[in-house]
Amino acid sequence: MFFGLDLLALMLHTEKLSRTGLTRLTGQTPRTAPMERKISPGQVIRFSLALFVAIAALAACKGQVEPTMEGGAKMAIKVTSTAFQEGTTMPTKYTGDGNDVSPPLAWSGIPDGAKSIALICDDPDAPVGTWVHWVLYNLPPNTAELAENVPRQDTLPNGARQGRNDFGKIGYGGPAPPPGPAHRYYFKIYALDAVLDLKPGDTKTQLVKAMEGHILAQGQLMGKYQR
Repeated sequence: MFFGLDLLALMLHTEKLSRTGLTRLTGQTPRTAPMERKISPGQVIRFSLALFVAIAALAACKGQVEPTMEGGAKMAIKVTSTAFQEGTTMPTKYTGDGNDVSPPLAWSGIPDGAKSIALICDDPDAPVGTWVHWVLYNLPPNTAELAENVPRQDTLPNGARQGRNDFGKIGYGGPAPPPGPAHRYYFKIYALDAVLDLKPGDTKTQLVKAMEGHILAQGQLMGKYQR
């Protein structure tokens, strides 16, 4: 309400200065001067209340927007890990400073109609730009988890294929950031309405392009690591 009062006062003050300046320059009072009306305290209050309600309504609408990720799909898939929680530090075991094995992952919320599942793990805080740590696609749609230490091979026993990460290798490559602030590592799961025509060893760029128009739902888990 105080914001509304201040705004109204500023508008009135600006108009008054404008008319006073015009009178001094021309020696004439602007034509609109005779039509000037005084604003009552009641009108000020009503104006302020209306402004307050409008701002509150706008904020409420903004808060109702559902979060989205790449492709505009809703974040309907819940991704978890028994190794770390959302936004917490990843154990050294899953990094380049440890055994460098992939962490256990689980998810729920794959919608009906999904034909395959894809996974991307990347680090947007790398000095050279987003660094890709893992690319995996064509997981069967009934898959609900990946056990720790997924083998670094082109094709998994369930038919899923693994792409090439930015280390130039197939499969998972754990965090190995330079010394400094913690980096964020996003494990992103995508439910797709198609089995993708991608070969083993394809890149994240190729996967993202192939997924265009096929994402039914998605979700992510973020872990941190620093040296």
